Amino acid sequence: MTIEPDTKDWTWVLGRPCPECGFDAPGLDRSRVPQAIRDNATLWEVVLGTDDAAVRPSPHVWSPLEYACHVRDVHRLFDRRLARMLDDDAPTFDNWDQDAAAVDDGYLDQDPAEVAPAVVAAAEAVADRYAAVTGDLWERTGRRSDGATFTVDTFARYHLHDVVHHAHDVSHITKRVTVASYDESAEAYRDHAPTMSPETAAALDRFVAALPEGARVLEVGSGSGRDAAALEERGLSVRRTDIAPGFVRLLRAEGHDADVVDPLADDLTDPTRDAPYDGVWASASLLHVRREDLPQVLDNLASVTVTGGPLHLAVKEGDGARFSTHGSVTGPRHFTFWREQPLRETLTAAGWDVTDLTRGPGRRGETWLEVTARRR
Repeated sequence: MTIEPDTKDWTWVLGRPCPECGFDAPGLDRSRVPQAIRDNATLWEVVLGTDDAAVRPSPHVWSPLEYACHVRDVHRLFDRRLARMLDDDAPTFDNWDQDAAAVDDGYLDQDPAEVAPAVVAAAEAVADRYAAVTGDLWERTGRRSDGATFTVDTFARYHLHDVVHHAHDVSHITKRVTVASYDESAEAYRDHAPTMSPETAAALDRFVAALPEGARVLEVGSGSGRDAAALEERGLSVRRTDIAPGFVRLLRAEGHDADVVDPLADDLTDPTRDAPYDGVWASASLLHVRREDLPQVLDNLASVTVTGGPLHLAVKEGDGARFSTHGSVTGPRHFTFWREQPLRETLTAAGWDVTDLTRGPGRRGETWLEVTARRR
């Protein structure tokens, strides 16, 4: 079956965030483009390792394999065009028909095991070229065959949106892979759970101080159960939930009530009482939620929380998203990175007022954003 050609002019993304994938081209710090391109490549390595990488979700939608081939070729194309913009004065680029390329090069018949390293190599090459751009070079120009003119700066933003958007197109796989990785390593994660950081401990103190004795709390992403135990030691009642069945099985084996819950899709109401929660604790769990899904998740949480009830969440600071394999979880996990202002705006739009936001160091050199908010 043929794929309907994409004839839309996507240059509008240079002026406002994309409502589909959440990418904010105008707000991007261009110095972060190289790393964001490299991070995006980690997703395609993981996606192409799944059994259904070559399966189209519907006859008229590209398979993950076809999207990956397209991303590889986009990186190669933009690398060539960027080189011309840096070397020549205002070059004009020949037309590239992405839909014809998919057919002519047989994207659907290519070997995922060969495409994956090719995507990474192409991403590294163009990322290195962007990393070498300095000063006035960002203002050099190039013109597309349809007349659209770019500077190196807008070219980089347009390029990054393209590959981020296609990561969104295959994001149905990212959740599945992440949940499976936690599920398979649940015991190892529990046995090697790190001690609570000083920043998280301070956030927990603030959270508890905002609640009355015996308050009922929804925990999103209970994992090993460490935080729930600390909250209960402070006199709170905690509903333990996790999207990974492996964690829920372990919590139940330890004698706790626990439920498999997806905060995006499932009913969050408290099964033990006909009342909203007094607060929500979501430390280091919502960082796995896709950027475009977090507004809905936060709205869902607000709908089951009392007015004035506190929310705690912790995410990693940065741009874009990536898969990572580290620590006691042997499989790949998808992480979405956030900057302070977009995170604040997302919380506010979902009905939460930020009351405290602190930064703290992670064990691998990353920076964590520890956020406390109140339900409006």
